[in-house]
Amino acid sequence: MDKVVGELLQQFAVDPAVLAFLAREPALFIDGEWVARKGPTLPVYEPSTTGRLASILEAQPAEVDQAVAAARRAFESPVWRDMKPNERQRLLLRIADLMEAEANVLAQLETLDSGKAIGPCLAIDVLGSADLVRFMAGLVFENGGEVLKVSAPGKPFAMTLREPAGVIACIVPWNFPLNTALWKAAAPLAAGCTLVIKPDHNTSLSTLYFADICRRAGLPAGVLNVVTGQGATVGAALAAHPGVDRVTFTGSTVTGRQIGAAAGAGVKPLTLELGGKSPMIAFADADIEALAAATRQSVFFNVGQVCSAGSRIYADRRIFDRVVDAVSAVAASIRIGPPLDPACEMGPACTAEHQARVRGYVERAGAQGAKVMPGAALPGGKGWYLQPTVLLPKSQSDECVQQEIFGPVVAILPFDSDDEAIRLANDCEYALAASIWTRDLNRAFDAVRRVQAGTVWVNTHELGDNALPFGGFKRSGFGKDLGREQFDECFNAKAVLIAM
Repeated sequence: MDKVVGELLQQFAVDPAVLAFLAREPALFIDGEWVARKGPTLPVYEPSTTGRLASILEAQPAEVDQAVAAARRAFESPVWRDMKPNERQRLLLRIADLMEAEANVLAQLETLDSGKAIGPCLAIDVLGSADLVRFMAGLVFENGGEVLKVSAPGKPFAMTLREPAGVIACIVPWNFPLNTALWKAAAPLAAGCTLVIKPDHNTSLSTLYFADICRRAGLPAGVLNVVTGQGATVGAALAAHPGVDRVTFTGSTVTGRQIGAAAGAGVKPLTLELGGKSPMIAFADADIEALAAATRQSVFFNVGQVCSAGSRIYADRRIFDRVVDAVSAVAASIRIGPPLDPACEMGPACTAEHQARVRGYVERAGAQGAKVMPGAALPGGKGWYLQPTVLLPKSQSDECVQQEIFGPVVAILPFDSDDEAIRLANDCEYALAASIWTRDLNRAFDAVRRVQAGTVWVNTHELGDNALPFGGFKRSGFGKDLGREQFDECFNAKAVLIAM
């Protein structure tokens, strides 16, 4: 750990459990045990100081094989396979209780690892994940098939069985490390599957700590395994592994294509939750102040590193200038600073590479003729900070309108009719989410039906619930996380017909 990071930990009185975890020897979590060894490691950096925080192991092919084999043994073991639904539910609830009891430790690890503002990280990433485990625990008893009347000759008895899908590879992104890991893990655990989780190599610490929570909660060995390393090696090996039955991935569309190709070669079902360029449509009767206030969550939350961020705003020309002024005022008011500071609203970007990528988009937008309206001032010193930015592009075809920037940057464009607003909103390769802003219920329902998006909000944006499925259309992917829909995808249906 670099000296500058140690000073940061002292300044914000980081929990001793965090310090102890950071001081541990890097290890993988395989078959219920920590597997430490000498060998290739990867550095982990703290984004607000850019100092080295810790190291993780770069899993080798043999260790990926070990993790998959452990998951297979656990899946076939009567300890997990024959566990009664009430026992499985109690186990999941113990995991949720431990997450809640150690929420501050998880939140501080996540903040140090990713640059997330500590307040929202605690409330959403950690406590929200614990609530997700509880929600899925409530579905444990809903794992049965059904008896059917069929038209086959004679008087056969027909039914369906729902059997757990098997070993699932969960490949997790860096923007919501713990939260997405739980989005991937909670439903399969409730269904009786087993897991190998590959967190992003930049943000692995919270998932490793979660694995230890599962161990202490009594999760049988091998049910959950965590292998760390880079996506091009460890993630690719998992997606293509013959011992994996299903793959679930959240990340960029580019990487999603590669994961999909690898899974397809093995004829594995998969879930892909990919990129987004989500529109917010402000009709003439929209509550402008409410829309602007929502951009704190829909645009600038988590440094804009949110796949469903409302990064395109289309405003009726009659209110366009007022929308621009209101959103620009919010951008100027965002509190940027050290993410461990409870007053921080927006910390730094996760990596130096991503900081440069977002800045490049803003610079090119200005070069293409967009008006660039920067927001709140950045703090001094080191840190991969990004400035909240409002862009007024020249054209719908501009790069900043069509491509996912994945930063605290929003493009605002005018429209002249309701039909034009819907056309512009749908004129994009992504279809993950959208929001409609109007006081007219008929207009709202019409837009809800016509907008292409997996999630459509009305007069809000980024309001979520564990009961609602999340996932997109078009190049935003397919399959669902969350909700009963995800739980159902964790089973294989078996038809049974008995001649009586």
